[in-house]
Amino acid sequence: MMLYKMMRSAVSELGVNKLRTALTMLGIVIGVGAVIALMSVGQGASKGIAAEVNALGSNLLFVEPGAPGEETDTEGFSTASFTLTADDVEALRQSTALPNVEAVSAVSQIPLDSQVTAGGNTAQVTMTATDEYFMAVRDFELEAGSYFSAQDLDRKTRNTVLGSQTAIDLFGSAEAAIGQKVRINFGPFSLDLTVIGVMKERGASGEGSEDEQMFMPLSTFQARVPFARSPTGGQSVSQIVIKVDDSGKVDSSAEQVRSVLLTEHDFSEDFTVKTQNDLKSTAENVGKVMTILLGAIAGISLFVGGIGIMNIMLVSVSERTREIGIRKAVGARRNDILTQFIVETVVVTLLGGLVGVALGVTVALTIDGHEFGTGSSIGTAVTPLSVGIAFFVSAIIGLFFGIYPAFRASRLDPIEALRTE
Repeated sequence: MMLYKMMRSAVSELGVNKLRTALTMLGIVIGVGAVIALMSVGQGASKGIAAEVNALGSNLLFVEPGAPGEETDTEGFSTASFTLTADDVEALRQSTALPNVEAVSAVSQIPLDSQVTAGGNTAQVTMTATDEYFMAVRDFELEAGSYFSAQDLDRKTRNTVLGSQTAIDLFGSAEAAIGQKVRINFGPFSLDLTVIGVMKERGASGEGSEDEQMFMPLSTFQARVPFARSPTGGQSVSQIVIKVDDSGKVDSSAEQVRSVLLTEHDFSEDFTVKTQNDLKSTAENVGKVMTILLGAIAGISLFVGGIGIMNIMLVSVSERTREIGIRKAVGARRNDILTQFIVETVVVTLLGGLVGVALGVTVALTIDGHEFGTGSSIGTAVTPLSVGIAFFVSAIIGLFFGIYPAFRASRLDPIEALRTE
């Protein structure tokens, strides 16, 4: 009952000076809103990355150049980038030690920003060179036309298959793209190709979207693009993608693939075998770090808001010195004064926290799916955890920064307080 009366008294006192109360709450409102909004961005990014990993296909293994833990050159031209070859791909296809491997596909990508033009239209694309097994391994489907055949690889044809968005950007539709000529420019080089097919939409957006790709025969890529070959002239590949027929056999198949490649490489482990679970784990860790970092940055504003609360409460103590003296003179104890000011601080903090939650959720929902000039849409995900953390931390900050003003008020001498004008 006593606490209830104190809360009523606190609400009444806060209503006396509405402007000061609003300014006191402002720091907490902004802090809580920022924490929720920025954490939602981090969690949205984490979910987006996980969705992209899942969109790669199912039961996949990825073999990449470079020893485990070794960082390859970001432009793809380091020595480690040429440790996988077409011979490795063929060895995996022919091996009898991989009972659960369903299909193997080789992939090479141009490590430069590529621009494709056709009929006066231009699009930025990722140029992917691969083989006839790619669609089966990665679960791609055709919207129109056809895909590469083994003959395309043997003859090194200048055929290409477009991603759905690339076809729309250049020709307006998938059907209109079939049979058309396109020119791709990468660095100082260019290549004219004929469109024979268009992939169905994959749904991913932003930089590196699978709908904004061009595909060409790997043999054509290796024959006509100088930096696609290793320094020794070998047919190198930048990635080998392997589909396993049983999700429960992915890890064991990864070890079997590693053993086969070790034999091919004279037991030199200059490659890395990864599973989708490895990629998901990495994505989750990146997402967690990003969420914590963004939350910590926003938490600074909560801390500043707490300092603002302490300053305003100190002003309130100074203005109400005579009131405190009267209350002590009629029998109020130090604990009563201390509790009263702490309750007032907690009430204003909780009210600010509630408004901040509403603000943060509103901002997160507003920015969800918008690009804001970044070239890729920003995804957000508001979770009960982020809301709970922001609200709880705001209450703790309010309590922490309210203790000193409350303690100072409780220590006032009643006689000196009554003398205050």
